[in-house]
Amino acid sequence: MKFLTSFLLLHTNYKTYHIHNTYRVDQVSLSAFALLYSELVQYHQNRVSNISELERRLESCGYGIGFKVLELLAYRSRETKRETRIMSILQFISTTVWKHLFGKGADSLERAIDNVDEYMIFDNNPITSTFLSTHQISADAYISGIVAGILEGAGFTARVSAHSVSADDDGDMNTNTNTTNKSSSNITTELPRKKDKTVFLVKFSEKVLERDTALENR
Repeated sequence: MKFLTSFLLLHTNYKTYHIHNTYRVDQVSLSAFALLYSELVQYHQNRVSNISELERRLESCGYGIGFKVLELLAYRSRETKRETRIMSILQFISTTVWKHLFGKGADSLERAIDNVDEYMIFDNNPITSTFLSTHQISADAYISGIVAGILEGAGFTARVSAHSVSADDDGDMNTNTNTTNKSSSNITTELPRKKDKTVFLVKFSEKVLERDTALENR
């Protein structure tokens, strides 16, 4: 599983990086990534008893990768400046990180209307659920873990969760909630009948909000 997780990190943006940067390949087959991610999901699926536990495992897989992605991008940019504001780090994730991992920026970044501690990153076609059925699980929990890892590494403690939103929904977050007590043995990897949008809900800790407010009032 360690090899598989490393492979996913190195290939998510369809580019291959040797562990010592001795060579670089321009593209890797999308079907190869889809196959490996499907194997990752099935590996953990066979070791859990409910859907919520499976999602936690996928988030955990992505979490460590988030730290590595942050280190890699910081090293390449040679930037000495550190992001200190919430919107700045979220814009960095939804543009720079998304382009590095998926070849395009996120489709939208929004702040929740009712809750000041919540922000939403929208992706209309996340790669992790393109080839998996999302009826019973959020296959995009892996990306949630990556985002959470990047935020934690940058000093922005937050809870990140993935939710599917109807493709016909233009703004309201009417998510399809997952049933946590169903057996994971019912999960399938068939192609989805209709692709919904995915929103990654970021809920920041109180300390992060207090710090952001203090910086704003300087």
